[in-house]
Amino acid sequence: MHDLKLAILIDADNISPKYVKVILDEAASFGVATCKRIYGDWSDVRLKSWKDVLLNNSIIPIQQYSYTTGKNATDSAMIIDAMDLLYGGNLDGFCIVSSDSDFTRLAARLREEGKMVIGMGESKALGPFVKACDQFKYLDLILEHGEENEPEVQPVSESEAAAAAGANDDTAINRDSIGRLIHGMIEEMDDGTGWVRTSRIGDQLIKRYPDFDVRNFGSKSLNKFLTSMPELEVEERILANGNPIQFVRVRPAPKPSRKTTARKGMAHPAAKKRSARKK
Repeated sequence: MHDLKLAILIDADNISPKYVKVILDEAASFGVATCKRIYGDWSDVRLKSWKDVLLNNSIIPIQQYSYTTGKNATDSAMIIDAMDLLYGGNLDGFCIVSSDSDFTRLAARLREEGKMVIGMGESKALGPFVKACDQFKYLDLILEHGEENEPEVQPVSESEAAAAAGANDDTAINRDSIGRLIHGMIEEMDDGTGWVRTSRIGDQLIKRYPDFDVRNFGSKSLNKFLTSMPELEVEERILANGNPIQFVRVRPAPKPSRKTTARKGMAHPAAKKRSARKK
């Protein structure tokens, strides 16, 4: 599979320069950034902190003056450029970096043309924009877990709450809803053995929850995340070619012990005596 050719379009009015490394690293996991642009009014002193970051990462700043107070001209400039790049025909996907829901229609339009759309923003991003993307990455949560450098499995209620608040709808992502969904997936994909490849589970989770990311739950891999759920069991097997592959299933309910079974089938001696007296 060839690397996807991506355009990274950043809304400087809506994103902090502290996220640049996260943005580029996440984009690199999908393909090669052939176009990196950032939009804003660079005469505004608030954007001064971007200068060194842009030079060090070869990101091209696009000047867009604010014509009227209270109106964001940056959004329009990004949308126009995105459509120009789309019809240029040289890209496989777009990374739209903003927490602004005004880009919802743009994301949907790009996907209609068969382009992959990766949204990136803070956990305050609204549900419609999140759902319009193929995948959505919460930059603040990724940065938070990267800096903490804590164990793989840990309680992350605050992060889960933030992600749920970001989705801002009835399908908000949380551990309980993910657990129920995984149970249903295993039942649907079960070939009779009860085991399903973890990679298939991961693919389906991304399709149903574009903002699903195991790092939001304090795990660094899907297998670690699945292992952290007590109701699931993960097993690694080695293929004939020596490569490992992971499977998951719903942990079977414990079988009743023989003593318990025997007691159920036998009446208590005292009960037998009472029964005999009645006769």
